[in-house]
Amino acid sequence: MIKLDTRLKMAADEVRQGKKVVDIGTDHAYLPAYLIENNICPSAIAADIGKGPLENAKKVVSTSKELSDRIELRLSDGLKEIESDETDDIVIAGMGGILISEILTAAPWVKDETKRLILQPMSHAEDVRRYLCENGFEIIKEKACTDGKHNYIIIVAEFRNKINDKNEAFYYKGLIQYDKSSDAQKYHQSRMASLIKKRDALKNAGQDVNDIEKIING
Repeated sequence: MIKLDTRLKMAADEVRQGKKVVDIGTDHAYLPAYLIENNICPSAIAADIGKGPLENAKKVVSTSKELSDRIELRLSDGLKEIESDETDDIVIAGMGGILISEILTAAPWVKDETKRLILQPMSHAEDVRRYLCENGFEIIKEKACTDGKHNYIIIVAEFRNKINDKNEAFYYKGLIQYDKSSDAQKYHQSRMASLIKKRDALKNAGQDVNDIEKIING
């Protein structure tokens, strides 16, 4: 049986029961294997842009007939080789926020009220939130965890076909700022510390810091 680390388990917990799933950037296919073994999903696509990661995934999937029958391995640049009717829940974990936004932008079919996005940006979460809010998605949940020395976040969103008029401060702070759990506050405070450091560097260089002040204090 596959046992996920804390970071991937947090993402797996947001996959809906009985829904088909695609895992973009799957690497070893641990997440799809976990979802299948625990009867959360009837089928899964484990996708990656690299042949090497898919070879790693093949080793995991081939360990049982159940996994090999229900998980398809697919070489894909983001969602480019995935069809809309092949998946309900879309997991994109372990990538930068800019890349995640680019992957979603290149797949307009994700704008579907029946689908769920489970996103785990390793950096630039503000770009993910900005994409979601400006493209008619509602961010329904954000969660954080600590795994080793690192803090991670997930952003769960569903399409509502309604543009969310959020300010720049929200893009940087998100819903996680309201979560009082220690992991969430640790993540949020770390992000704010980075912004304050950036502000101070700009200020020392004699540059205008009004915009970044609005984010910090917004």
